[in-house]
Amino acid sequence: MEFLIEGFAALTYKQVIMYVIGLFLIFLAIKKEYEPALLLPIGFGAILVNLPLSGVLNQVMPGIGESRGVIQWLFETGIHASEAMPLLLFIGIGAMIDFTPILSRPVFFLFGAAAHFGIFATISLATLLGFDLKDAAAIGIIGAADGPTTILVSQVLRSTYMGPIAVAAYSYMSLVPIIQPFAIRLVTSKKERQIKMNIVASVEIPKALKIIFPIVTTIVIGFIAPAAVALIGFLMFGNLLRECTVLDSLSEAAQKTLSNLITLLLGLTISFTMQADQFITRETLLIMVLGLFAFILDTIGGVLFVKIINIFLKEKINPMIGGAGISAFPMSARVIQKMALKEDPNNFLLMHAVSANVSGQIASVAASGLVLSLVISNL
Repeated sequence: MEFLIEGFAALTYKQVIMYVIGLFLIFLAIKKEYEPALLLPIGFGAILVNLPLSGVLNQVMPGIGESRGVIQWLFETGIHASEAMPLLLFIGIGAMIDFTPILSRPVFFLFGAAAHFGIFATISLATLLGFDLKDAAAIGIIGAADGPTTILVSQVLRSTYMGPIAVAAYSYMSLVPIIQPFAIRLVTSKKERQIKMNIVASVEIPKALKIIFPIVTTIVIGFIAPAAVALIGFLMFGNLLRECTVLDSLSEAAQKTLSNLITLLLGLTISFTMQADQFITRETLLIMVLGLFAFILDTIGGVLFVKIINIFLKEKINPMIGGAGISAFPMSARVIQKMALKEDPNNFLLMHAVSANVSGQIASVAASGLVLSLVISNL
């Protein structure tokens, strides 16, 4: 009968803490509906991998020999060995994105670039706090507000803090409606938030341009940041499926079936890195703080960039638009529109915000590739 209490005897206080964290993530997913497709499997997986003698992890079982755990196998196969899962997810993300808003307003590409300043500031701060360069780089990418990109970068750089980084990235992505309004109000006045912009008429983008855009973008970023080829290539391939119009069934499958399946598996797989002994550390707390710092600074960077260029413009741009340059699409654009309506019920900024938000998708991949190239060249 001893085997019935063997698990209880092996339980540690750190594992109990991980149960609480897992339950909290499940609560956020179900009750608050914060990124439920990811926080639910991550939260449940955090409980699974911290059950004593858990069968989801590789272990040696008396009388049976070595047992291969499914979550550890998924991690080693789908992320550690090939980074396949986050890359496959990018096909689905690309198929969901309509680049028409940014193609009709190319100048908004600048807002996506400006809203990623926090990445590089956070990398510098993390190194000053004692993190290795590769870990600091992976932490900084949290500011990209792009979960799959964050996971991919941390795995390519073989960061030892992949679990906390992934949890921070997805947690803050889900909290965009709370974090961004706070950050924007820090650096704007009520008068600035009430700036009205002309409603832009819908522009018909030629089909040929929509097809050429993902191909050219892949080539250009590939030359500028070769380490980003897989990221931008899979994202743009998904978009090409959407825009070519001859593979509608594959595009729909990528947007729904592939994306949903990979998202669920990715959430469970990431939980492998949330084993209590590795997760409950001082470094995890620092990573959560640094991730929040990166997120806030990215938003502020985008807003301040608009305020600077407004000095030279006759027709002012509402600086809140700059905050939508992060990669949390389309959540950030909706947050900006909601803030605009709160300041003035007749102020409609959604299409402007969507343009900046779409540019953030591309900027996050480009910034991640640039970080990878710089770090790898210095290792």
